[in-house]
Amino acid sequence: MMRLFLETRRPWAMIPDPNHPIKMKAMNEKQFLALLEKVLPKTTQDPHLASAIYEEVVKEVRLVKNLQSFEKFCETGALPNLEPDTVADFERELVEQFGAENVEITQDENGSGVAVAIDLPDRVISSRVKVDPTVTDEEPVKPPFVPFPVVLPEDQELVWVLGRREDLGPDEAARALAKIEEEFWQTKKGLQLQRDRTEKCFAEFIVHVPAAALAESGLKRHYKGAETLHTLKLLQAAPALQSLESVL
Repeated sequence: MMRLFLETRRPWAMIPDPNHPIKMKAMNEKQFLALLEKVLPKTTQDPHLASAIYEEVVKEVRLVKNLQSFEKFCETGALPNLEPDTVADFERELVEQFGAENVEITQDENGSGVAVAIDLPDRVISSRVKVDPTVTDEEPVKPPFVPFPVVLPEDQELVWVLGRREDLGPDEAARALAKIEEEFWQTKKGLQLQRDRTEKCFAEFIVHVPAAALAESGLKRHYKGAETLHTLKLLQAAPALQSLESVL
């Protein structure tokens, strides 16, 4: 007890030793954003400003994450070939992450790789991806998409036709979709729609949400509009067929 008392009376005893720094576990992306969402309302009374700051930070965090993945792929990955479909798929992935207007791909004249330029507001990222035919067998197979129809509890006659990755369960996909909708209405686009008196509902969300936001969570939108649920009615057998059945 005496030792504990003495230590509380010596503030200098709590100063970390620079030669033995305290090890702290780094926060992941989800923890950081949750902390930011908790702190922002305490620093400003303007909910719109807090939402705008949060959305911009989310965009920057995702941008940094996408850039890290891209740089790692440039260092360790490769394209199996320079066939038009292969290059188009690679360009499509970059466009989903950085925007079509910010991505430029140029094939090497000797066919050994492609040069990639990503034009960001504050800098231009230039890199190169090589071609290695041996990576064809090493590429993981992407899970296919399966149907994921969605209805609202208050109107179960209207069905939104969506898709989910096969490895994403229906319950998990539903939670992801609800989270995406909640986050969408706090984005710059979502707030602008609300200022324009657009109804804050699922129908408007599914029309305006970017495809990339759905793809990040393993979802995709087949159609923007809902379909009316139809009950299948079997046709009556043809008279000739009925006569044949009666004979047999």
